[in-house]
Amino acid sequence: MSSLKQRTASGLLWGGFSNGVVQLLGALFGFWLLKILEPSDYGKMAALVIFSNLASCLQESGFTAALANKHEPSHEDYNAVFWFNILVGLTLYVILFFVAPLIADFYHEPVLVPLSRFVFLGFVVSALGTAQRAYLFGHLMVRQTSIALMTAITLSGIVGVALAYAGLAFWGLAAQSLVYVSIVTAVSWHFSPWRPTLPVSLRATLRPAWRMFGFSSKLLANSIAFQFNNNAFGVLLKRFYLDGGYVAGIYSNARKWNDMAIATIGGMVQSVAQPVLREAASNANETRTVFRKLLRFTCFISFPCLLGLALIARDFVVVLLGGKWAESVPLLQMLCIYGAFSPIVTLYSNLVISRGRSTINMIIGIANCILVWAGIIAIHHLQSFNPSIFQSFNPSIFQSFNPSIFQSPTPLTIMVAYYVVLNISWLFVWQACARSLIDLRWRHALKDILPFWLFAVTVTAAAWWFTTSMPLSIGRMFLRMAIAVTLYIGLLWLVRAKILRESIDFIFKH
Repeated sequence: MSSLKQRTASGLLWGGFSNGVVQLLGALFGFWLLKILEPSDYGKMAALVIFSNLASCLQESGFTAALANKHEPSHEDYNAVFWFNILVGLTLYVILFFVAPLIADFYHEPVLVPLSRFVFLGFVVSALGTAQRAYLFGHLMVRQTSIALMTAITLSGIVGVALAYAGLAFWGLAAQSLVYVSIVTAVSWHFSPWRPTLPVSLRATLRPAWRMFGFSSKLLANSIAFQFNNNAFGVLLKRFYLDGGYVAGIYSNARKWNDMAIATIGGMVQSVAQPVLREAASNANETRTVFRKLLRFTCFISFPCLLGLALIARDFVVVLLGGKWAESVPLLQMLCIYGAFSPIVTLYSNLVISRGRSTINMIIGIANCILVWAGIIAIHHLQSFNPSIFQSFNPSIFQSFNPSIFQSPTPLTIMVAYYVVLNISWLFVWQACARSLIDLRWRHALKDILPFWLFAVTVTAAAWWFTTSMPLSIGRMFLRMAIAVTLYIGLLWLVRAKILRESIDFIFKH
């Protein structure tokens, strides 16, 4: 238990550091790109994200988690995953190469034909490194994974900015994504000691992959549902609106910064949760203890970070990125509320997977996806049939929206609000699963979650109140951050929060 606790803490520390650095570097390169490019450029890439992500899910097929969930995966297991991924990756690329004209026709964007064929090369390259990344993940080699991600974000960011400055616009974004995947794959090969061997026969080599497929196929289905969930707006907005590329670009900018904040925390949790929970799986009491510790740590970090981003959103977007992105501010603020709970959902999902219940994980993911798409489409059609239906929801914060793009400012806002409420409510479904799997009672879960939520909301409100009379500026943004951080740490120190003291002790000892 002591060794497990030490490795968990070390993994969280490295995961937090690397994800923080990766997102910081991504933000810096993102600033440059947003200054150069237009919303429509991001809209073109947003249109392809769902196809690229779905292909990546099919190519990976849940085998990373399946290998991590095995007690002692063999060379044959890794070898089967390696060759299976190459086979699927090449097959998918050939299919999507010929489907590219249909994608372009769907969005009425001819340029998407060559762009998609270039972007989709990324998951072919990624297929070469799936087994290596699975090895690093399953062996809690978080430091090595961190180095791969930091190297990739730096070099790919330089390429993207250089091409954007050269006038290549959205092609710079496409090249950035391909370079990123290539470098992650190359560095993962460098750090992973495992190497593939040539197959004696295709059937013999792929047989271990088939044995894992019963488990991994459920994770694959859930991954596909997750991608449909996350990319619903990127597809539907471009289809719903006359200038869909612009609208999708505005939403994409809001989602980009929210996702970066989520990735910093969720990636830290993801890097250790499943391997650690798997090791503790033989003892329900130990699993519950480890899970509750991870849950408290996740809430301790996630709530103040995401609510803090919502607090500084207007200063951050308008002052640093420019007025052309101002329309994304209210969308970012709403998404941050969902984002605060997203790493908790990630933790619950990893608990279910670690208990070998991939079917439950799949059902929950698919049901959530269906409700997201159905709700967004229903809201759009309601507004189409009765344009005045949302007029009563017209807060002054949206008065600066461009009426030629958003014929009514509120349908998009209502869509995002629905998305946020649904995904937060879905946490109750995950908790019901945890109750049945490890006997985590509702009162214990609320005891771990609610105090950090109340503290984070309180300090965010206080920071807003103290600075609300100040003009929009970078100074106000940093002052709000300073006030919120000081009050949050001070309050937790006063109530003798154990997670704060343990975190401080571990940081200073390492």
